[in-house]
Amino acid sequence: QVQLVESGGGLVQAGGSLRLSCAASGLTFSSYAMGWFRQVQGKEREFVAAIRWTGTFTYYADSVKGRFTISRDNAKNTVYLQMNSLKPEDTAVYYCAVASRPYNSGGDSSEDYRSWGQGTPVTVSS
Repeated sequence: QVQLVESGGGLVQAGGSLRLSCAASGLTFSSYAMGWFRQVQGKEREFVAAIRWTGTFTYYADSVKGRFTISRDNAKNTVYLQMNSLKPEDTAVYYCAVASRPYNSGGDSSEDYRSWGQGTPVTVSS
């Protein structure tokens, strides 16, 4: 049974930084792409970033490109999201997710992922 536990969210002023972590268990972590999504209440879940199983390829939503960095440590079964230059519009609950199949590159759709964490809230004040 796959379990994902996010942490690192909180309240930060605009222009500040946060680092989110997602610890995974119940799977061969190094075989799966991982993704980060975010959701504002009343809106659809939005793709933020993804990383392939080796960590050598990453991609981002245009809205966060140049400000956010996704990375992973396969020895620790953990994926990270470093968020810099935060804006009030980055306020959301952030979720990590596991790609639907091993060695699948993942994607920018929530349908590409099969397991989700409980989310960690991020609030950026202006």
